[in-house]
This record gives sequence, C-alpha cells and structure tokens, in this order.
Amino acid sequence: MKREVWLVSAIALVNSLSVTILIPTLYPYSRQFGLSDLETSFLFSIFSIAQFFATPVIGQLSDRWGRRPLLVVSLAGTVLANLMAGMATAAGWLFLARFLDGITGGNNSVVQAVIADVTDAENRARGFSLFGAAFSVGFVLGPVVSLGAQQISLGAAFLISAAIAGVALILTLFCLPETRGQRPSQRRRFDLGLGQLITGLTIPKVGILLFINFLIGTTFTIFTFAFQPYFINVLNQNSESLTILFMIYGTLGVLMQTLGVPRLIKKLNLLLILFLALLIRSLAFLAMPIWPNLIYFVSIILFFSIFNSLVQPVINTLISLNANAQQQGMVMGLNSSYLSISNGIGPVLAGLLIRQSHPASYGYPLYLAGGCTLLVLLVAMKTRTKYAPS
Repeated sequence: MKREVWLVSAIALVNSLSVTILIPTLYPYSRQFGLSDLETSFLFSIFSIAQFFATPVIGQLSDRWGRRPLLVVSLAGTVLANLMAGMATAAGWLFLARFLDGITGGNNSVVQAVIADVTDAENRARGFSLFGAAFSVGFVLGPVVSLGAQQISLGAAFLISAAIAGVALILTLFCLPETRGQRPSQRRRFDLGLGQLITGLTIPKVGILLFINFLIGTTFTIFTFAFQPYFINVLNQNSESLTILFMIYGTLGVLMQTLGVPRLIKKLNLLLILFLALLIRSLAFLAMPIWPNLIYFVSIILFFSIFNSLVQPVINTLISLNANAQQQGMVMGLNSSYLSISNGIGPVLAGLLIRQSHPASYGYPLYLAGGCTLLVLLVAMKTRTKYAPS
C-alpha cells in the first residue's frame, strides 16, 4: 500500500478522534443547556445539514485546486468550531459552533479522493478498508479520551477535540504531498459544484449508489441518535457507561475492518457482503428495543457492530470503481454530502417520535430504523444490475 494511503489514514485517525471524543458527550452536554430531546436532535442535525451543502463544494474544489489545501481549510474550521463549543456559555453558541464545524468539515471526501488518486482498481477496496479501519480506531481511542475529559467537564471534551484536530492540521501541512493528477477541464469561476447535488444522481452507475447510501445513512442516523436517550433514560445508564459502550463498539469495528473485510472481499462478491450487512443491521435494529434489559441491549449492539462495519467500505469501493479518475473528488464529495443530509434527517425523525413523558417511545425510532433498513435492502437488491462493477 502506498505511503500516501497510510498518511491520509493517519490523518483520518486523528480527525476521527476529534469527532468521536464528542459523540458520547454531545447529548448529555446539550442537556446542560436545558435543551429537550427534540431540540437536541436539531443540534445533531445542524452539523450534518451544513456538511450537506459544504461537502460537494470541498470535493469539487479539491479536484480544481488540489486535495491538500482543502484539507487544511477544513481542519482549521474544526479546530475553531470545537474551541467555540467548549467555551460556549449559551445554547446559541453551541448551535453556531456545530454549524461552523459542519460547513468546514467535509474532509472525509477529500481523504477518500486521495486514496482513489494513488490506488488502482485492484487495491482500492484495501485502501478504503484501511481508511475505514483508521476511522474506526478513533471509535476506540476517542471514547477513552472522552471518558477522561468528562472527569473535568463535558465541555473539556470539545477543547481536547480541537487540540487533536490541530494535530491533523499539522500533519497535513507538513507531511502530505499533493496527489491530484492532471487538472480537470476548466469550469466557470463560481461553479462550486452545488448543482452536482442534483445532477450527481444521474451519473451512470454512481447516481443509484449515492441514492442507496443516502437511504442507508438516514436509517443509521435514526439509530445513532435514538439509542443514546434510550440507553440513558430507559436503561438508566449515564454518560460514562455510554462512552464505554462506544469504546467496545469501536474496537469490534476495527477488528472487523482490518481482519474481516480483506478476507471477505477475497471470498465473497461485494454486493453479497453489502446485502448481508444490511440484513443483519435491520434485524438488529428491530431486536434492540424488544426487551429493556442492559445485558440484552449491549449484546445486540456488539453483534450489530461486527457486521455494520462492512457497509461503508463496500459502498465507498463500489462508488469509486464506478467513477472515472477525473470525478473521484467530486463523486466522493457528493457521497459525503448525501450522507450528511441523511445525518441531518435521521436525528430529527427520531426526536419527533420520542416523548419524554412516555418512556416506551424511546424505542419507536429503533423500530423505524429496522423497518426502513429492510426496505433499503430491497431497493439495493432490486437495482443491483445498475451499479454492479463490470
């Protein structure tokens, strides 16, 4: 594997740390500002909605100006946003910080474009798997750091996240070479790629994958928001135990992506892996709220984490294999952008179903996520001839 792949995977690791430190703390931190569950779902969503508009611009500009400068701008925005959030004194500042982080934070598409720049079709799945594993390592180390930060305060997690994003910024500035190849055809000066949000869905083979991944992302983010209030309010746990669950979840994901994905790719078709992972994901979602018991719930989560880690590496590989070399940055930007808007929709759908006065309602979004994931699986199977790599 080329040096650039290892380097951007290291950047992805550091960058994921800055994100995963916040995941277990954002929900309880928002409650310190007096936000309801529904208002907190909007806090989760504002970051993702901002990313929806920003990510295709970042991907398009990386095709035009290069991968490195766009990574620098994006990481600098993350540093500033997390400093603002950590020092926030009112909910308005917290919302503003999350918006700023979202509008500058679409750098995963650029990292994926770097991998596409320097790998051939044969090694691309391995490259994306390494990227996914590096990001998953953040799901192991991030909660550990978060757990320590929570001993100071929940706001301290944001300040530590800003410092770690600063490390990724330094790595990009001083270690990452430019990987973009031949300059694409000139576009109008102010054509930043926003039009691609619509026309991207018409790209042969790629458009249908973007749509499927949008649906996958929506169902998954219904879960990622809903299981936190369920874990805390129904199972009577706290932010520290939530953080430990994230840590174990991330560890299993790393093991699967580093050891399982390469072996499965050699033995099974990419589409078969995707369909199997979606089936298990949907059944796990449906099973989670059946019995409000801590050991039962954690067991389902851990089983789910093993197979869930297969989905994004396979989808990213399929998208990259179906896009030409000049489209990699733009296509990966669109992919991240559709995932971002799905991340904005999912928490709000979950928040609308939850009623704090009715504890049983905390399980409703999990049932919704499971049923919708089954429908997504049917769509993916029905349309497979439109995106199967040749």
